[in-house]
Amino acid sequence: MKLIWAWLAASMLWAASVQADPPKGYPFVGFDAGLKAAKSSGKPIFVYFGRYGCAWCDHTNKQTFSDEGLRKLYTQNYELVYVDAESGRRLTLPNGERITEAELGVRLKAFATPLFVYFTPQGERIVQIPGFKTVKDFRDYDRYVREGHYKNKTLLEFLGDKS
Repeated sequence: MKLIWAWLAASMLWAASVQADPPKGYPFVGFDAGLKAAKSSGKPIFVYFGRYGCAWCDHTNKQTFSDEGLRKLYTQNYELVYVDAESGRRLTLPNGERITEAELGVRLKAFATPLFVYFTPQGERIVQIPGFKTVKDFRDYDRYVREGHYKNKTLLEFLGDKS
């Protein structure tokens, strides 16, 4: 019986340590605030879909978003939005429709976290990328979005282009 209690206590401690809040040091805001800020600033929107207990989200936060250069790049050039993929909080889409954060995740097929979605300042989806990514990956995605390559190439074409 003591072994079961010890296992339960260890499991609860592990679960408490594997949280997927937005990465520290980044000014992530909610969806509505990010969309409003993007319309005002003209910056693209970077949406991070995470969820409580997501070990890959936690790993991404610690391994990738801890990079100071990446933090500076994304903070300066994007409106940063964090969405809890399981939340019942309501948000407003660019067309005025009100849905929950979880419903947005379903519409974008965010069935696994982390998921990263880039939008134009007007709220049009550019590209979405699932799973753990490196600092180099996010630098490549930044170039794809901010240099406008998405207008005439898929992300895979862009990443495969060696010129």
